[in-house]
Amino acid sequence: MNEHDSERISGLLEQDGMTNVGSVAQADVVVINTCCIRENADEKFYGTLSQLKNWKTEQDGRQILVAGCLAQKDRDAIRKRAPYVDVVIGTHNVHRAAELLEQTKSGPAVTEILDEAILDDYAMFPSALPVRREVSYNAWVTIQIGCDNTCTYCIVPAVRGKEISRSGADILAEVESLARSGVTQISLLGQNVNSYGRDLSMSARAAGDLSVKARPQFAELLRSVGAVPGIRRVRFVSPHPKDMREDTLLAMAETASVCEHLHYPLQSGSDEVLALMHRGYTAERYLKRLAQARALIDDLAVTTDVIVGFPGETEADFVRTLEVCLEACFDSAFSFIFSPRPGTQAATLVDKFVDPATAGQRYDRLKVVLDRTGALKHRQRIGRIEEVVVEGMSKKNPHLTTGRTRQNKLLHFSTSESLRVGTFARVEVTDAARFHLSGHLVEVGEAPTHKLRLTVSSIA
Repeated sequence: MNEHDSERISGLLEQDGMTNVGSVAQADVVVINTCCIRENADEKFYGTLSQLKNWKTEQDGRQILVAGCLAQKDRDAIRKRAPYVDVVIGTHNVHRAAELLEQTKSGPAVTEILDEAILDDYAMFPSALPVRREVSYNAWVTIQIGCDNTCTYCIVPAVRGKEISRSGADILAEVESLARSGVTQISLLGQNVNSYGRDLSMSARAAGDLSVKARPQFAELLRSVGAVPGIRRVRFVSPHPKDMREDTLLAMAETASVCEHLHYPLQSGSDEVLALMHRGYTAERYLKRLAQARALIDDLAVTTDVIVGFPGETEADFVRTLEVCLEACFDSAFSFIFSPRPGTQAATLVDKFVDPATAGQRYDRLKVVLDRTGALKHRQRIGRIEEVVVEGMSKKNPHLTTGRTRQNKLLHFSTSESLRVGTFARVEVTDAARFHLSGHLVEVGEAPTHKLRLTVSSIA
């Protein structure tokens, strides 16, 4: 979501006549788009902001804009700690970025934080703003903003506001436009994508249309987006286990362009901890739906999120998490030690905080389990022919090309020819590591049709 917001801000600034440059030293404007999910994001942000103080004073006219979730949460704290920042905006007024920068050229610094999205902001934010996409064959498409869940560790509802779904017609219009421009992969974005459309159906019923069922519409959206000509891959992040329905799994199974990858956040395998987290499901229910997903969707890869050391977590609770992770046999996972976020309910449970040394030990034990299941899943793919989309050269080995499979796995492979980013290719998997696969090119498939972005400069 934050990456997509950054694309929107970049698009606005380019439309206003600015040009993206390669380094801070060359820039007249620096934008920091913030996240506040984890504590180290705060620390990194304030460290970066401190470094920019000297940059700003070295040359007249330089400007700093801070946006995103941390700006929404900290508000006046940023202004107090860094009065040299020109513009601070939140998550609900991204469309004002260029306008406020222009305003502060001849006026005082501005902090503009809206407590919630208003109709005009919502109508503009997901669809109408210009975008500077960094990966032109792939496009993020916002289907929903905000979140109505009450997970006790999560700050997102406080900084993103209530859940609002974008109309299906607007989403399809954007996807069709993207497909015409050569985009072949769509990633649908929302804080809780599988509750998409529930608010739309409730509004329709409240307006008197009782033919509309009061339920989410995500399955129908997947089928519609997946049917758009030219779109070969559809991904989405992130669903919530409590809202996962069979119709969504069937849509994934029956829509050819929807990728065989499900990010399915577990968070904990203990029912007691899940209740403290306000997650709304049990481990048994989670595993039952996961088994159904694998039965319906052939060759499904499943990834997850797990938090260890949540306030009140006992050794027995943690062992249950290990057991569930073993049974689930995830392809990969993002695991975290609990970090209290000010403003969340969990941050107030100080008397139940787990000793940091104990939490660290549990994290290490969990990592062993997750690494083993991930390696097992990867080894099972050796000898297979995988379809990949080329993402460029390997960052660690310039002699290898990197692609991504439908299961969202990185595959580094050798090829005698240079392949443009966005090319579809077939690659035989010859080896497997924990976080990537290795192989060699079998054949080149469809060439990309998206436009290349070229940096043009002139010398007077």
